[in-house]
Amino acid sequence: MSHCMAGGMAGISSLRPNANANIEAKITAISQPRHVVTSRGPSDVADATLEDDTGSITFTLWGADVTKYKVGQRLKISDGWVKEYRGKLQLSLGRSGSVTILGP
Repeated sequence: MSHCMAGGMAGISSLRPNANANIEAKITAISQPRHVVTSRGPSDVADATLEDDTGSITFTLWGADVTKYKVGQRLKISDGWVKEYRGKLQLSLGRSGSVTILGP
């Protein structure tokens, strides 16, 4: 078995803004949730840091997802959305994205 990304997945370092993302990465940190009011109403939001062998990216967690994930879990993100915010890339699920927890 080789050490390359399974299933032809791209690494974090290859992600670009305003594009979809399919990656596997590990949560290395999660910020304290913040309560925000958006155009859709109030919500909790937290930032998870995802890392793989190529780099790291902020993964924005909304609502119930804030407490769903834990540091150390490996996630597979399918059809996520990458945007640039204050000069840094951020990953979110957008409208059609999904997350699979691969391991503890």
